Amino acid sequence: MMPLWILLFLALAAAAPLDDDKIVGGYECIPHSQPWQVYFTQNGLVFCGGSLITPRWIISAAHCYRAPKTLVAHLGDNDLTKEEGTEQHIQVENIYKHFSYKDNGLDHDIMLVKLTEPAQYNQYVQPIPVARSCPREGTKCLVSGYGNTLSDNVKFPDILQCVDVPVLSDSSCKASYLGMITENMFCAGFLEGGKDSCQVDSGGPMVCNGELFGVVSWGRGCALSDAPGVYAKVCNYLDWMQDIIENN
Repeated sequence: MMPLWILLFLALAAAAPLDDDKIVGGYECIPHSQPWQVYFTQNGLVFCGGSLITPRWIISAAHCYRAPKTLVAHLGDNDLTKEEGTEQHIQVENIYKHFSYKDNGLDHDIMLVKLTEPAQYNQYVQPIPVARSCPREGTKCLVSGYGNTLSDNVKFPDILQCVDVPVLSDSSCKASYLGMITENMFCAGFLEGGKDSCQVDSGGPMVCNGELFGVVSWGRGCALSDAPGVYAKVCNYLDWMQDIIENN
């Protein structure tokens, strides 16, 4: 019998015309090479990613919102099948979705997650610097997560997956998603398909030149032709993030 969490995932995926993003066509990350990588669990089930930016704050996608008391943030992990002695599991205290985000929407798909206690920095857990500039076409970036690894079925990995993708031009991004791309989004990937983020990677990091430029947001399917991954543009939210962190 298929596990309940996979059945729930399939039901949710079938209900949505646009998929939350996952890693397809990638590779196993070098262990602990992405020390800012976070994944969240709700009732023990992995469902979204995030990026540690300070000891108590994580950036994720607003569509990943769940009641804070039901969520635990996991840091310093690599292989989900075993305790490696590097993990930190911290309860979520509060979550702040961007004030312009509409539930089940696509625009302003960003949120800040506050932890009940600070993460302890070490070689396995480190913050990622937030980019002060916006992504530029052609920049090579890395996306990581524990999301689905198949474009036409469901297979979740035990080990953190990475994929290298370039930032695409605004024109090709808008051509792939007519009328759906706002100034707060950008595309990355390959128009021929084959490599992409996918379900459960949502909220996770897109890192370019050692800085966080994007948040895994949405896309049409995963790794399909003319359907690159769409990412929230972190540079548009610097003032909002500073305000939330300083006043909460």
